[in-house]
Amino acid sequence: MAQAPVWLTYGFTYLAAAVIAVPIARALGLGAIIGYLAAGIAIGPWGLALVSNVQDILHFAEFGVVLMLFLVGLELQPSRLWSLRRPIFGLGTAQMVGCAALLWAAAWAFGLPWRVGLVGALGLALSSTAIALQVIHERNLMRTDSGQKAFSILLFQDVAAIPILALLPLLGVAARAAELDHPHEVQDLLLEAAKILGVVGAIVLGGRLALRPLLRWIAKSKTPEIFTATSLFLVVGIAMLMLSVGLSMALGAFLAGVLLADSEFRRELETDIEPFKGLLLGLFFIAVGMSIDFGVILRTPWGMLALLLGFLGIKALVIWTLARVTAMPYQERPVFTLLLAQGGEFAFVVFQAGAGFRAIPAEMASLLIGAVALSMLISPLLLVLLDRVLLKRFATLKTAPQAQEISEPQSAPVIIAGFGRYGQIVARMMLAQGVPATVLDHSVEMLEVAHTFGYRVFYGDATRVNLLRMAGAEHARILVVAVDAPEQSLKIVQLAKKHFPQLQIVARARDVTHWHALRDLGVEHVEREVFESSLRTARTVLELNGLSPQEADTLAERFRAHNMALSNRMYEHHNDREAMIAVAKQGRAQLVEQMAKERQERLAAAEAGAGLPPEVPQAPKAP
Repeated sequence: MAQAPVWLTYGFTYLAAAVIAVPIARALGLGAIIGYLAAGIAIGPWGLALVSNVQDILHFAEFGVVLMLFLVGLELQPSRLWSLRRPIFGLGTAQMVGCAALLWAAAWAFGLPWRVGLVGALGLALSSTAIALQVIHERNLMRTDSGQKAFSILLFQDVAAIPILALLPLLGVAARAAELDHPHEVQDLLLEAAKILGVVGAIVLGGRLALRPLLRWIAKSKTPEIFTATSLFLVVGIAMLMLSVGLSMALGAFLAGVLLADSEFRRELETDIEPFKGLLLGLFFIAVGMSIDFGVILRTPWGMLALLLGFLGIKALVIWTLARVTAMPYQERPVFTLLLAQGGEFAFVVFQAGAGFRAIPAEMASLLIGAVALSMLISPLLLVLLDRVLLKRFATLKTAPQAQEISEPQSAPVIIAGFGRYGQIVARMMLAQGVPATVLDHSVEMLEVAHTFGYRVFYGDATRVNLLRMAGAEHARILVVAVDAPEQSLKIVQLAKKHFPQLQIVARARDVTHWHALRDLGVEHVEREVFESSLRTARTVLELNGLSPQEADTLAERFRAHNMALSNRMYEHHNDREAMIAVAKQGRAQLVEQMAKERQERLAAAEAGAGLPPEVPQAPKAP
């Protein structure tokens, strides 16, 4: 009987472990990450020993983190990334410096050599990007204050890993200063810096000039599998470029994602890469579980426990302090602290490289790697415990058993995405008129409010094509986009336009910029969320100021018509800021001038004793 090749045997082993462990972990309420880690422990050297080449698998599985950061980059337009520059370099620097300084001081207090203490402090100061971002996305925290700050710190850590790795060979030699004075060493360092700048510049220029034409050309072939292959080729190629100059693969992939965030292929790239990212991230967590060296733990159990609790406690203290100083909402601080207190996957690389350069002893490197792996194992468990403890204290952190997911296709003619203060009014009107509507919302808290008042709202993120399909988007007539976040709103509209072109879309616009973006996507029915209520308030003020209700109503209606016409004129120039501002100023001046003229006419007529008809004279067409 022929023997199965190694890759097939290992592949079967990984899939079987994941298929068994992850559903069990989910059923116990522990989350998928714990399931993957447990599966890795079970099949690793200290479990059933079904897999031996753990490090090779870990290196391969790190590509899941690369794909994840590419997808994160696709969600961040350059303008939004620029707006995060202060938390990235401010909070990121404070976290790295604060954690590393205290950890180094603790190592020195325990009598470790300064070199060993510094390497350990720098490695332990890093956090797990894979676990943190996975939890942030699972809990929909990316748009919260804690999610934005956690992401900023994680991004800074990816950048900080570059000088940390560059420092290791210098710490591994006794005469560091003498080596740097050697002309050949200085020349080599300058050459490396030039290579780094060249590669980063090539990625930036390539993303601006070459990638979009290439993707357009590939898309014209109308071969979906080739576009998928191109997406993977793009990420793999950038990762290889970054590795060639000793930079982080994940950082390069993130940069490429940001450069493509404004492209028309953003959603297609997301759809193609998402399945690969999920599988490779699962493999990464399995590899982390396999990499835990229980031999080191068993030899020095109390030392490992002290190291684990010590570095988690020191990091938690620094991170909680940062959260408090930056006025983060109190209920968001525990999760924020725990996500960043754990060790990170990049610490494996730092400690292994440190041992290779003899900056730290091999035994110490194994101890540190074990502590980091254990922290990554217990952090998801602590998150589960944290949720269950906070359930009693914060009403906003309820679990999702009450969140009803769509289990079978719906057939209502109207779909409402978002059940916040805006979507609720639309849903109530539909209910009052007997119009069936399928309502979607990804906030568990909002769903519980809806169920309390008797509404049937389904749990789910409307930016998922499969969920829209289950909600009946293929047969529905109208899609109401009532979500709060403009980015999410635009994503839903793009998906609906592409996959369900028969839908008539009615969208809520947060402001004029959002209104313009929706119009660019071809949405004709767009309502600004506070326009009508603001207009009614202005009408009330006019009445209180002496106008009759009929006059106030007429003026409000005329202002509405003028504003709509002006908005349409401004839209024609919304890509030219100066021209748009000029049109807005001209329209507002004309409105003020016309209404002032009519006030003078009314005063003159009143003085002449002629009076005025109840209606205010109709204004000429708005410019």
